[in-house]
Amino acid sequence: MTTTTERTYGFTELRRLMALMTGAEKHGPAATSTLDALWVLYDRVLRVGPERLDDPERDRFLLSKGHGPMAYYAVLAAKGFLPVEWLPGFGSYDSPLGHHPDRVLVPGAEIGSGSLGHGLPIAVGTALGLRAQGRPDPAVWVLIGDAELDEGSNHEAIAFAGPAGLDRLHTIVIDNSSASHARPGGIAARFEAAGWSADTVDGRNHEALHAAFTAPHPGRPRVVVARVEPKNAPAPSQT
Repeated sequence: MTTTTERTYGFTELRRLMALMTGAEKHGPAATSTLDALWVLYDRVLRVGPERLDDPERDRFLLSKGHGPMAYYAVLAAKGFLPVEWLPGFGSYDSPLGHHPDRVLVPGAEIGSGSLGHGLPIAVGTALGLRAQGRPDPAVWVLIGDAELDEGSNHEAIAFAGPAGLDRLHTIVIDNSSASHARPGGIAARFEAAGWSADTVDGRNHEALHAAFTAPHPGRPRVVVARVEPKNAPAPSQT
């Protein structure tokens, strides 16, 4: 649960917050596919908050799957990073909440995103930069979609991060069966072949997500493949 100066928000209210965002080009399926993983991450894992936006020891979260940011904005609002009053203006000319997040305009956004295939390489560079600065504590998290693995830039990043031993790097792959190309053995096997620690879980099961997010992986980067319903299929109802 999250307490702001106005009220308390929990996971069950995220869809109501998302419903405040109206207009065309909402990319609803892209947003709802990430909702559970984002909530578990911000509610129980990430060491970051509105009061730590400039703290060099904060964890970093990079949204690579940036073309469906409604769930991201709802979680940031629930956690007090931005006012709930911003949500109804989503996508409008004078709103800071665009159809792709802008790190200059959105409190808590580490990168501007939307071009598929960029987030994981940036996360690798961020992890390398923190290592070079002698900062072993901040974790770097990046959320990508399974279709982003159609982009070669991601595979270069995967191939580099494993042998480099970037154990502060964590990747969440939201698998909603939208990729054009299948991966022999599945998505997790692609990462494991490059030396990553990998797990595949139900992307709607909060306890499974938390266990996978917090599993130890000494000396290796970590990937969690979160399987959800196929794109454009009805999302499960909240309980």
